[in-house]
Amino acid sequence: MRERQLEVFRAVMNYGGINRASEMLNISQPAVSRMISGLEADTGLTLFERSGRTVKPTPEARQFKREVDTYFIGLDRIAGAAEEIRELRRGHVRMTVMPALSLSLAPSIMRQAVKLHPTVKTTLDVHTSPRIGELIGSGQFDLGLCHLSVDRPEVEVLGTWHVDCVCVMASEHPFAKRKVLRPEDMDGEALVSLSYQTDTAQWLGQVFQAARVRPKILAEAQPSYVACLMAAEGLGIAIIDSLTAEFFQSERISVVPFGPSIPFEFKLIRPSGIKSSALASHFADIALDVMGKHPLIE
Repeated sequence: MRERQLEVFRAVMNYGGINRASEMLNISQPAVSRMISGLEADTGLTLFERSGRTVKPTPEARQFKREVDTYFIGLDRIAGAAEEIRELRRGHVRMTVMPALSLSLAPSIMRQAVKLHPTVKTTLDVHTSPRIGELIGSGQFDLGLCHLSVDRPEVEVLGTWHVDCVCVMASEHPFAKRKVLRPEDMDGEALVSLSYQTDTAQWLGQVFQAARVRPKILAEAQPSYVACLMAAEGLGIAIIDSLTAEFFQSERISVVPFGPSIPFEFKLIRPSGIKSSALASHFADIALDVMGKHPLIE
């Protein structure tokens, strides 16, 4: 039993006879008759009662057609799915980002991607940078945005950027109207520090040591948006990435640049050694474009 036989049988049933089926399929009437006879031989069913040049479907033919229709509907669905995948209208892209980039940057990337691919499923998970490296390296996610302090052979870096860190404080803080704050301004000042394990905290430690100043570390917080909110409550100054500061900026909070520049670096990564889907590759292109156009990102 061949697919072509089923196609011819379905045409005879749908168009009410061999003559019309041959016209619609653009094959000869004898060829249609041979296909039907071959199908009857293969199935052991009498599908049509013949009277001269006319054929009449048997009850078995009508029952068999229901199954044939189901088969062709399945083929149509498979063909439709292939078309949707080819045209990037079907699929699932999984992205994981570090907390600081989950507030505005990653949702902005997703907004652009979903705008172009509204029928595609997306996942956005938030994890620490070490965990993101593991998830991407094992192929559980398509794309990641994180710190990556060491090279990992199972991870491919698609781009590296940074934003400057800024000082965040309550709007009534004495330094709230300053144009810039420097290390010497922090001597004895109450600070809400990021965890000592973060790159930002280590950078700041080196800067303060070089300037021979000792801020008063009132509290440690992680991630950066927690430090920002603690600063907004008047617990001290938090030196955090400008993306988080921009997201939370309001009448309650003042944001003042910090000099010298303290870079907050992050990377777009994907699994290496695994070919990305066309859809995931397009999402990566969108992420690269968003990063390239963002006014705070260098």
